Amino acid sequence: MDFLSVIKLLGGIGLFMFGMSLTSSSLEKIAGSDLERLLERQTTSKKKRAGLLKGWGMGAGITAIIQSSTATSIMLMGFVNAGIMKIAQAIPVIFGANVGSTITAQILRLGDLGGESFAARLLRPSGIASVLVVIGAFITLFSKKKSMKNVAGVMVGMGLLFYGMFTMEEIFEPFRDSEKFRSALGIFSNPFLGIALGFAVTAILQSSNASVGILQALTVTGSVTFGIAVPVIIGQNLGKGVTTLFGSLGASREAKRITVAYFLFNIFGALFFGLIIYGVYYTAGIPGFSYLANHGDIATLHLGFNLITSMLLLPMTDKIASLTEKFVRKEAVSPSDLELSKLDDMLLNTPSIALDQCRHVIEKMGEAIRENYIAATSLIYEYDPEKLPMLEKNENFIDRCETQLSSYIVRINRNRLTRDDKLVVSEILNSISDFERIGDYCMNIAFVAQEKNEKNIHFSPAGHRETVTIVSAVSYALETMFEAFRKNDDSIAVRMEPLSEAIDELKETIKSHHVERLQTGDCSIEGGVALFDLLASFERITSHSANIALHVIKRVVGDKDFDEMHGHVGDSFSEEYKALYHYYVSRYVEPLQRPVTEEEIREFSTTPSEIIQVEVDKEKEAAGEKSIAVSEKSKKDKAARGKDKSEKK
Repeated sequence: MDFLSVIKLLGGIGLFMFGMSLTSSSLEKIAGSDLERLLERQTTSKKKRAGLLKGWGMGAGITAIIQSSTATSIMLMGFVNAGIMKIAQAIPVIFGANVGSTITAQILRLGDLGGESFAARLLRPSGIASVLVVIGAFITLFSKKKSMKNVAGVMVGMGLLFYGMFTMEEIFEPFRDSEKFRSALGIFSNPFLGIALGFAVTAILQSSNASVGILQALTVTGSVTFGIAVPVIIGQNLGKGVTTLFGSLGASREAKRITVAYFLFNIFGALFFGLIIYGVYYTAGIPGFSYLANHGDIATLHLGFNLITSMLLLPMTDKIASLTEKFVRKEAVSPSDLELSKLDDMLLNTPSIALDQCRHVIEKMGEAIRENYIAATSLIYEYDPEKLPMLEKNENFIDRCETQLSSYIVRINRNRLTRDDKLVVSEILNSISDFERIGDYCMNIAFVAQEKNEKNIHFSPAGHRETVTIVSAVSYALETMFEAFRKNDDSIAVRMEPLSEAIDELKETIKSHHVERLQTGDCSIEGGVALFDLLASFERITSHSANIALHVIKRVVGDKDFDEMHGHVGDSFSEEYKALYHYYVSRYVEPLQRPVTEEEIREFSTTPSEIIQVEVDKEKEAAGEKSIAVSEKSKKDKAARGKDKSEKK
């Protein structure tokens, strides 16, 4: 073999691998971005056996599509690392993925077709490659539909794969009559050398499919016996774990357990087949070892290794899961780090799952904000310095979430985003800063409460009543916003704008009343400064909550022309909007117009913090009834928009 032949051989391997990659990426696009979500849903089942079989089937099916068990394993690492799946749920998928990875070798067995008829020659790699590339190129040049271009990608990829196979066979064909080559290849019938060769080639190429393809191409020399093929295939299956090992570097402990399970699968298979086959061979002998193998025989051996191994190990999933735990040390991780670890880089190529994780982290931000708001507002009248470390810890978590979410979401693979995914990205990016700012204003409330305590500032009973009222109103606004975001429910989000407007009026009313009390000497200037600082924080919290509600509306409505910064959720002149606005005014503003009673003086002199939550609970129940009209209108508007879009189509 001269230098030019070596270059041609490497070119054939390159064509083979590029064709496999192009086919894989095109099939993924055809399957859609829900491929990973389907894997997540189908691998969980209340019935244990059903869950195992579903996981095995999904692993085999998805790997057959993307043609890479390593890619499936890395995808699983992301799921496990993010807490979406448990290791015991992922292991059956790994077993199925090893079986699915044999599909390429099965396709290449077409090279065994004999005969000189037109159909036989057309189905050979050299014939079918030309047909697929010509059709794929024609579609690419003349079709504007994205779906058809993806189909063309599959056809061109398969064509290149066959061209690569044909090129390798052309290089190997002259060695058919070479005794030196046959003798040199024969040394790999030694099980240790054969396994080492298969392992090394697969590890270097980082693809067992390419390694098996080369072995299939070598069969044209008439020198590949079953005695050579068996140890090489065992080594190829061991070698494909190397790529998975590289992919797990820097991953979490749980993700590394996936790699261990992957290696255990192939090590068990190698030991099982090696001990049985060579135990029989070196005792009783196996006459078939001297027979020549063809493309189909190689494909069958490759399939048999993975299928039988997976069937033997599938019932032992739990034991293997426990065994992986012994190979990987436990890591001490703080709760906040555990939540942020869900933003795993391995999920960046699976947008739907990555976005779900982003929403999960934002919901955790919301829980921290809720906890801080309750704690901060309770400090206004029941100051407890021991709550400050908890507030600061939560605020630090909120800030970290904002930083990491912003960095993470912009790195999601945009080429695989659906229209709905793009709306989710927009919603999250626009909402992150609003959530973070709400957290900041909760801390401002705590700092005002701290200063109020240090300077021994007191509010009058009327000022106390008004403070409790706005704390209750803003708490309800936060709960409404959190619920709308969590459920992606525009019928809940529409409550925010009239509620925000009512809270603005409440703020102005409280300011006006304080000025009156200041003139009569019932309130101090220091108390007024503290009150105005609190009002500013409450107003900003409500404003940012309203912004988030607008982002939810835009995401649910799916209207690109909707201006969430200047638009409105609903018609502010409609009867439904006015009904909600007047209800909130009657609930929060109007009660403050009457003088403080003796009973309220006693109550608001020693108000427990629990009174605020009681008011919020009452408000949620009452407002739910009042918002029925707005919810129904929102649903009708959504249905009308959908009808208009379908008519346009």
